[in-house]
Parts: sequence; C-alpha cells; structure tokens
Amino acid sequence: MAFIGISGMQYSGASLSHHRILVAEDSNVFTSMISKRLKELFDIDVEICRSFEDLELAYDKSSDKVTLAISNINLPGAENGEALNYLVDLSIPTIVFTGTFQQKTRDQLLSKEIVDYILKDNIFAVDMLAESVCRFLTNHQHHVLIVDDSATARALLSTRLKRFNFRVSIADSGASALALLKANPDIGLMITDYNMPDIDGFELTRRIRGSIGSHQLRIIGVSSSTDRLLSARFLKAGGNDFIMRPFIDEEFYCRVNQNLDTLTQIKTAQQRLSA
Repeated sequence: MAFIGISGMQYSGASLSHHRILVAEDSNVFTSMISKRLKELFDIDVEICRSFEDLELAYDKSSDKVTLAISNINLPGAENGEALNYLVDLSIPTIVFTGTFQQKTRDQLLSKEIVDYILKDNIFAVDMLAESVCRFLTNHQHHVLIVDDSATARALLSTRLKRFNFRVSIADSGASALALLKANPDIGLMITDYNMPDIDGFELTRRIRGSIGSHQLRIIGVSSSTDRLLSARFLKAGGNDFIMRPFIDEEFYCRVNQNLDTLTQIKTAQQRLSA
C-alpha cells in the first residue's frame, strides 16, 4: 500500500518483501505492532528475536543476508547492550528502538554508526520506525553528489550517507562536480562546500542553476566558517539549504531527507500533470 510518513516521505507501495529483517525485542506489545505494521505497509515478514540467544540462532540458521535489524538496547541475556554490539560487529545495519534515552545513551549509539534510533515515547513511535525502515530500504534510489576539496571531509560525508544506504559520488573540485552532473543526470542532491580553490560553492551553484533547476537537483551548502551571512548568500545563489559544520547527525540526516522528499513530491506532481 502507498505510505506517507510522518515527516512527509512518500512511498509508492511497491513490495519490499525480499528484504530480511530481524527484530530484537522482548516486548510482546511492540513485536506485535512492528510485525503488523511492516507487513501491512511493505509486505515484510520480520523475524522476531525475544532474547540474545534467539538473535544468535536467527543469524546462524540462514545464510541469507540480513538487510536490516531493529533492536532494543537491552535483551534478555544481553542486559548490557551486547545484542547491539553483536549486530554492529556483524556489520548489520541497525535501527535502535528504545525507551531508554539520555545524552550519554545518544552519544554511545551514534558512535556505533547505527542507521537511526527511534524512541518509544509517543503513540507514533511504530509509524516513525516504519518510516525509518522504509527510508533505509529505498534510499538507494537516491544518488547524492559530495563536492569538497578536503579528502577528509569527503570521506566523512560519504561514510555518513552510505550508512543511510544512499548511492554516493564524490568530486574534489567544482569542475569535477560539473562533469559528474553532466554524466549522471540521476543525481538528485548535491552537498557542496563553500570554500574551494577553483570554483567556490556560490559560483558552482550559480553555474548549475543556469541549466538545472531545483525541481531536478537540490543543493545543500556546507561550511565551517563562523560567518552567519554565508547561508543567506548561498540561498540567494540558488541553493536550497545550508548547514554549518560541525554537523549534528540527526539534523544532517533530516535536512538531506527533507530536500529529497521535496524533490520526490515535485516529480510526483509533474507526473500527475502530464498524465
């Protein structure tokens, strides 16, 4: 069935049943709700693991790749977070679904490079979880271009985006970015640094907007400068968004999602008009 997430994400309704998803959760209420919702929305039959032993057995019993895991922080037999460490060590992308949350907990979770975390603190928690699952399973449809002359910055952004299952291309200069955009018309989002030696982020954006509009390509500018006017200048040059470094992980992912959601909505509206 078609699905519109709480944040505005649109899902076409195509079956995602070929994905193998493990749910490590001991609450009967939440396992029932998660199973029902993911089956209803995406035709996914999840595998329930109510203890750490169940989780180990589920992984060992089949050679089929686990696409994604949904895990509580603590499970019977793994009261100190061993289940999450187990999934991370196996390089299984994991969404944490937890009722326990503090600043220290948040920092520990993000240090493990999980896909996302969802709090069980509101009536929309399961729908928020379903949206997070859907994003991860469909993010490969989005091609993102990173433009930065710093190899370290490119690597950090690329790692972040690949963790969320996006397809990523990188460019070390404005000229390389223009060439990649010409060769890859499916790129829907560009994240570009402001300060680059050949073509700065403002000029790069202006050149792109001469032939590619916001209905085809969303552009997010980034900078570690303390000049707060950079965001205004970037938006006036044709950018869609601007983020200051260092990033807050949740804000970064939210901004990326919002821009890609807008692009999807525009394309859907265009298809309806032309039908």
